[in-house]
Amino acid sequence: MAKAEISWKRRTDEGEKREVYVQKVGTQWKFFKRAKRYDQWAALPEPPLEDWMELLDAIERRIARRLLKPGEDVRLKKLILENYPETKF
Repeated sequence: MAKAEISWKRRTDEGEKREVYVQKVGTQWKFFKRAKRYDQWAALPEPPLEDWMELLDAIERRIARRLLKPGEDVRLKKLILENYPETKF
């Protein structure tokens, strides 16, 4: 997995397991999902706020470990606010 790829596991509102994988391509973040380990990754065109916040947390941890450039979290926060204006950090 490259530095610009981040993944985690979570449960949906219905209680189903879901793996989420995010890849940075240029200035965009592309989200993918799958239910089980050997399932195919499917694009997630409109990820929920929960996934954006998980990505932000992962980005902040990677910045602290010097794996990503400082300022990437600021750009991501701006993107989150564009999609979810009611969000507070």
